[in-house]
Amino acid sequence: MGLLEVEQINCFYGHSQVLWGVNASIDQNETVAVIGSNGAGKTTLLRAICGLHKVSSGSIRWKGEPIHNAPTEEIVSRGISQIPEGGGIFPYMTVHENLNVGAYTKRNWGRRASNIHKVFSMFPQLEERENQLAGTLSGGERQMLGIAKGLMSTPDFLILDEPSLGLSPKLVLQLLDSVQEIAKRGVTVLLVEQNVQLAIKISTRAYVLENGKMVKEGISRTLLEDDHVRKAYLGL
Repeated sequence: MGLLEVEQINCFYGHSQVLWGVNASIDQNETVAVIGSNGAGKTTLLRAICGLHKVSSGSIRWKGEPIHNAPTEEIVSRGISQIPEGGGIFPYMTVHENLNVGAYTKRNWGRRASNIHKVFSMFPQLEERENQLAGTLSGGERQMLGIAKGLMSTPDFLILDEPSLGLSPKLVLQLLDSVQEIAKRGVTVLLVEQNVQLAIKISTRAYVLENGKMVKEGISRTLLEDDHVRKAYLGL
């Protein structure tokens, strides 16, 4: 049994079904990618895992315990943290204040100072801008802050939604290094990313989600050789 098990989940927006019998399994210390085009249901899947979208049927289990439709704060307290598209930062708060927000759970508030020290060691640019308003940061710095804020809850499992969106190629490489560093520290990572080349480089395994259904899964590098993936996502 995996660390996180998604079993036959179905999700709706109103009367429109957006996820159809989706399955996924993620083991401890894996970095797994979900790739797919806009509207495929990737973000809905992530929101369902985090308790932000109701699961109509099926189950989501964390360490063997059901968490589907549990309150988001309970899911976070169990060790799951999501970085939404755009980083989920508060632009009119300073870098330091944003990081404190990330440590709001009872188990992390008392160790927020040591956790800030850890994230500054990973993102030294943020330390230089500790008292700067988050909204004045560059796009790459905002993305770093979003990830750092997520790490303030000391997650066992980190979910990243489109982290490379709007970043320059140079910053994408920096993001790649950051995610790999997080994985080396023992955090399991689930990545949703339209940049398939990046997703394949970061992850060990990948799922392909199309029109709300999982259509392929496998070792990431082997998916690069799959004709459908090459045509649909790489233009080859």
